[in-house]
Amino acid sequence: MNQPVTVSRDADVAVITLDNPPVNALSFHLRAPLMTALETLRDDDTVKAMVLTCAGRTFVAGADITEFGKPMQRPDLRDLIATLEKIEKPTVAAIHGTALGGGLELALGCHFRVAVKEARLGLPEVKLGLLPGAGGTVRLPYILGPRKALKVIVSGTPIGAGEALQGGLVDALHDGELVANAVAFARAKVAEGGPFKAVRDRRERIEEADLAAFDADAAELAKKARGLEAPVACAQSVRNAITLPFDEALAKERDFFVHLVSGEQSRAQRHLFFAEREAAKVAGVGKDVKPREIRRAGIIGAGTMGGGIAMSFVNGGIPVTLLEMSKEALDRGLATIEKNYAISVSRGSLAEDAKTKRMAMFTGTTDYADLADCDIIIEAVFEDMDVKKDVFGKLDKIAKAGAILASNTSYLDVDQIAAITARPQDVVGLHFFSPANVMKLLEIVRGKKTAPDVLATALAVAKRIAKVPVVVGVCHGFVGNRMLAARSADSEDLLLEGASPAEVDKSFTDFGWPMGPFQMADLAGLDIGWRNRKSLGKTAAIADPLCEQGRFGQKTGKGYYLYENGRTPKNDPEVEKLIEEKARERGIERREISAEEITERSLYPMINEGARILEEGIAARASDIDIVWVNGYGFPVGKGGPMFWAEAHGLKKIVERLDHWHTRTGKAVFEPAPLLRRLAASGGSFAELREAAA
Repeated sequence: MNQPVTVSRDADVAVITLDNPPVNALSFHLRAPLMTALETLRDDDTVKAMVLTCAGRTFVAGADITEFGKPMQRPDLRDLIATLEKIEKPTVAAIHGTALGGGLELALGCHFRVAVKEARLGLPEVKLGLLPGAGGTVRLPYILGPRKALKVIVSGTPIGAGEALQGGLVDALHDGELVANAVAFARAKVAEGGPFKAVRDRRERIEEADLAAFDADAAELAKKARGLEAPVACAQSVRNAITLPFDEALAKERDFFVHLVSGEQSRAQRHLFFAEREAAKVAGVGKDVKPREIRRAGIIGAGTMGGGIAMSFVNGGIPVTLLEMSKEALDRGLATIEKNYAISVSRGSLAEDAKTKRMAMFTGTTDYADLADCDIIIEAVFEDMDVKKDVFGKLDKIAKAGAILASNTSYLDVDQIAAITARPQDVVGLHFFSPANVMKLLEIVRGKKTAPDVLATALAVAKRIAKVPVVVGVCHGFVGNRMLAARSADSEDLLLEGASPAEVDKSFTDFGWPMGPFQMADLAGLDIGWRNRKSLGKTAAIADPLCEQGRFGQKTGKGYYLYENGRTPKNDPEVEKLIEEKARERGIERREISAEEITERSLYPMINEGARILEEGIAARASDIDIVWVNGYGFPVGKGGPMFWAEAHGLKKIVERLDHWHTRTGKAVFEPAPLLRRLAASGGSFAELREAAA
């Protein structure tokens, strides 16, 4: 085993190398020898400067989050930084890969930072429901200025080395050998002579800060926090860097960290962090299974979904052949793609030359034969089994051997689709979410005969195109849409019995959802559900009459709500009148319905369906379900996903209330799943199921 910390000498410059694979996390077994090395070199008169660097593929990419919530062993990161800041010799952090979280905080303890041009630097702790706990919210504003630091910290998004150089966070960039250049940089600083100022002593950016402008920025960011505590704490901590002496601001930051790390939101977000990594572990797909090479993708359908999928592949560096049935539809689809990129350019998130390069990666066609050289082909056509089978029959004839044939179906049986081909082992479901170029979730649907290397390829492609993949089994609606149906099963009865669309939606937004089910239905278009119900011979007491009146939601200006000024919903007396009429027709006496009852009749059935999905093996683990719902359906991040939230809320309580509503309504959706009932009775957890399976 490698030593976690080694020291070498380049004449009078000491090079400290950290080596804690895979990401050089700041575990105790690294911190202790690093402190020893710093103290030894500090006191060695033959050492004139120090360079801090890392082995492997990255600089320190963060703290060891498995230590969070446990008694911290000293020295902690704050001790290391305090020691660094007191060293009078020039100290230089040499950064490659990423310097994230505690890694950037450690680098901020050095006098100088040099980096390779490809490096990225950031403080992503907010994504774990935390704020930087070792001075990041205080030192970064001293270097970048408070407003720029606020954006970096609250977004949690790393910045590139070029931007870091412009802002003063990095002092030099290098193309060649990083350590050699860092040593030369350190030696030049020795020649210039000291004293060398620690970041904590560089107050220029703080003293020129515009507090009113900062507060305006912070207020805008707080609106986007949607009940999350960490972004608000981050903003306040950065503000403290402006208004308080350094050490007081540092102490306040620590208070925030201690409060957040012990809270439910951070526990939930850390659960999601590990859950996302667990989701990549798929039964039967070991490290020995190599993914197939993907050089070109074919996408069938240039509409909203197909165009979004095509953009995702191009954004990930994979050229796309885009197929439509007519030149008019193809031209329309490509024009929409170009318009979407133009919007990104106008917002400053994409350069004009990058837009040009991406558009050049699309090849449009109306001929299936042009898909013959594609390594993966995804259909995004109408959600109808006969249509899907027709497409796959054509693909089976023209696709090259070894090409992956994927369906973007939201509900349909992937095994039936695969059976139409002579190569069912190459068929997989890839369920993207709309808009596909934005939404992170990718449900990978594993058919009975899907080959392990096809799954491995799907997982690798998902990572390449910046999606969060979850492998699921075949059933109607898979994981997400099947649970969505359960969540929605009692929605209209809630309206008939006394709730208004606004009251139901408010209970959802108060819970932390970005919007409620009726506002979401208006956004998606009520005609979509209407068309599906008619094809299945089903009806809806409220939604069907609305559609018959041409009220399809936002696109027609009317749905469950009125939309007089674009996208802002307004209560509509006509809808309330319709609901009251339908209730009278059914002999229903309307009453006041509480937010708690709305939760019980919507979220509890969803969790119940999740338990059934686990029992059936459609999802491998409860945390996979959480990843689906957080990344695809807007379940509040701070609650960790439906299954995580259910355990925190109490499985016993959920089963008791499901029994109550099952007795009262007779609806199967309320009958507790055997697994859920068993766990509630035994005091067990979904996590135990995963451990038992492992």
